[in-house]
Amino acid sequence: MDALILARIQFAANISFHILFPTITIALGWVLLFFKLRFNATGDDKWMDAYRFWVKVFALSFALGVVSGITMSFQFGTNWPGFMERVGNIAGPLLAYEVLTAFFLEATFLGIMLFGFRRVPGWVHTGATFLVAFGTTMSAFWILVLNSWMHTPQGFELRDGVAHATDWWAIVFNPSMPYRLSHMLMASVLTVAFLLAGMSAWRWLRGDRAPSVMAVLRTGVVMAAVGAPTQLLLGDMHGLNTLEHQPAKVAAMEGNWETRGGVPLVLFAIPDEQARENRFEIAIPYGASLVLTHRFDGEVPGLNQFRGAHPPVAPVFYAFRVMVGTGMLMIGVGLLSAFWLWRRGTLPRLLMWGLVGMTFSGWVATLAGWYVTEIGRQPWLVHGVLTTAQAAGPVPAASIGATLAMYLILYVLLLAAYVGTIYRLAAKASGAADPLPKGLPA
Repeated sequence: MDALILARIQFAANISFHILFPTITIALGWVLLFFKLRFNATGDDKWMDAYRFWVKVFALSFALGVVSGITMSFQFGTNWPGFMERVGNIAGPLLAYEVLTAFFLEATFLGIMLFGFRRVPGWVHTGATFLVAFGTTMSAFWILVLNSWMHTPQGFELRDGVAHATDWWAIVFNPSMPYRLSHMLMASVLTVAFLLAGMSAWRWLRGDRAPSVMAVLRTGVVMAAVGAPTQLLLGDMHGLNTLEHQPAKVAAMEGNWETRGGVPLVLFAIPDEQARENRFEIAIPYGASLVLTHRFDGEVPGLNQFRGAHPPVAPVFYAFRVMVGTGMLMIGVGLLSAFWLWRRGTLPRLLMWGLVGMTFSGWVATLAGWYVTEIGRQPWLVHGVLTTAQAAGPVPAASIGATLAMYLILYVLLLAAYVGTIYRLAAKASGAADPLPKGLPA
């Protein structure tokens, strides 16, 4: 492989590992605030038991997110110097805003969340939890602003090939930002929903009947039942926005080769980019036109319209179906679990095991969605402004390959340690009660 492909794979490996942890912390911070507020309102120890367990998961996720984020940022200077040279006047301030308004806030008050139970008044501890949750959301906001601007750049002008901001309002609130932000925030909600429900179901199946276990399971199931259908609606809106601004990406997602009306919705196929056709296609007649244009005869762009300027078809096509398929499974499991809990007050063992199997399904859907988004942007790094090849640095392929192998080994070990630690914490909580200290302030 040449240096460009290896650099892209290396950055993809870094962002894939990194995004796993913010996807948890963004929504989990608000869930922790909910647990604390419920404890404040009811005085029921189960809510503080839930808080004390899940704040450990939050801290572990936060730590790994910080470490992997630092590694990723260094690659801007090593593998992609052209990115900051060309658009650093815009990317630099946005990344700085994220550090100043979000990361510092999270890092400062996380210590109070973890160690302030008996050291500060209850309202201070609750306030710290709110500020950390707010900080994680602000962090997502600024990162999604930059990412969205790279897809739909506005509010700038080029001077000697360098982008200079002319309207920060247009940069921040670029055309795709509201859709990407809302879609990502809901992805975090669903990731945490199935993590809560799956881990709680696993503890229940192990015989842990602590009140906090069922309380957390109910919380996760309700989040899933509400969030999954909402994500379907947000995804539809995001798709329509993408159709308007990045039609080549939509053509790759749909596996559609010719621009025409009445395009079928391809459920499965093997795209053949050389022959410019799909093999073994299974499709619903008129489905793609109906979904994308809300008309049976609506015109859908085809890949042949963008010869030489469209993304690689197969990765985008398959990743999109993994994302949608996982999302539909989330809707089914979430609604069925919520209905069963509402009618019976508990779940059968088979459904419990189903939730266990879905514990990390949010990660699968999130990664697939990000692959659709980022691979679907190729060959552009900043759409219409800077190609990926133009941003690449002069690092030799051998050096990139060596560090890539090192990163992959390290990430596999860290991910295994992370998952193992969470299950170890759950097993410890299930095996030995950790009573709430008496006199804990509300």
